[in-house]
Amino acid sequence: MAVVAVVDVTAGPSVGFLPLVSLGPAFAGLVGGWRRTVLIGALALVLCAGLGLYDGLFDTRRGYTSMASVAGVTAAGVAAAVMRQRREAELAGVRSIAEVAQRVLLRPVPRSAGHLRVAVSYTSAVAEARIGGDLYEVVTSPGGVRVVVGDVQGKGLEAVETAAVVLGAFREAAHDEPDLMSVSARLERAVDRTLRGEKFVTAVLAEITSTGRVTFLNYGHPPPMIVRPDGAARFAEPPQYALPLGLAAHGMPGPEPYTAPFAPGDQLLLYTDGVSEARDRERNFYPLAERAGLLKDPDPEAALEALRHDLSRHAEGPPHDDAAMLLIRHRTG
Repeated sequence: MAVVAVVDVTAGPSVGFLPLVSLGPAFAGLVGGWRRTVLIGALALVLCAGLGLYDGLFDTRRGYTSMASVAGVTAAGVAAAVMRQRREAELAGVRSIAEVAQRVLLRPVPRSAGHLRVAVSYTSAVAEARIGGDLYEVVTSPGGVRVVVGDVQGKGLEAVETAAVVLGAFREAAHDEPDLMSVSARLERAVDRTLRGEKFVTAVLAEITSTGRVTFLNYGHPPPMIVRPDGAARFAEPPQYALPLGLAAHGMPGPEPYTAPFAPGDQLLLYTDGVSEARDRERNFYPLAERAGLLKDPDPEAALEALRHDLSRHAEGPPHDDAAMLLIRHRTG
């Protein structure tokens, strides 16, 4: 508005810049509230009237036309600001409800579970979303600390719905069932009732007791990584990979439990393929085992955050798939 006023005074009334004063209330309606738009519109009308008198435009229709255009744009800007504020309020309400639903579905894991310390990192491939098709949960049960990390085929709301089914079944079964095989059977039944067609869920289940070993069941999921105190990393590969959850109708046998040493000082990292299959510009996969040294921080959350930042640098941009990581350590002190 100031620029238009200066140009109008400099160029004279013959150029016809005066109606451009209405740009002020127009932009105010886009970025400000209706009160601010009214204030800017009133200022624009005063400025238009002053310039019209200075240019002598009220002797003709040009002055009144300019005033009418500024008033009309101001009214439109006020209406647009009111509608935008209402929609922003509705969006804020919907977003708050969505955040509550996300926290209920994928609630924060406890920092300590029995004799263990736990940290989690989740990066969704969908903008503005905190959850997606990846899932994780930690439950302290009479049989030990039981963990699940999984990845639902596909993306979007359908994947979130399937993740909710798996998490609900695991949370209930992990408390009730006497062993990990019984927990997995409950999961298979829940997924079979829900999934249709060729949908499936890869998952790894773990049971950690105070005996210094961890038991795994792997449903076609990337193998967990165990990091020793000296920084050496190895993957706990299953003797034979089983089909993912939801594909039991194909008649293949289910997963066989297998164990691995997990003593004080060791670290256990469970993750989804959004981590292991992240690629850089040269299409190289993320070298997870080579980055095990990033987990040396005494604080497990800080260690996992360092690994997440390194993963983002490797991918050089937003993730193309959900990436979940769950780090487990023995408690000390």
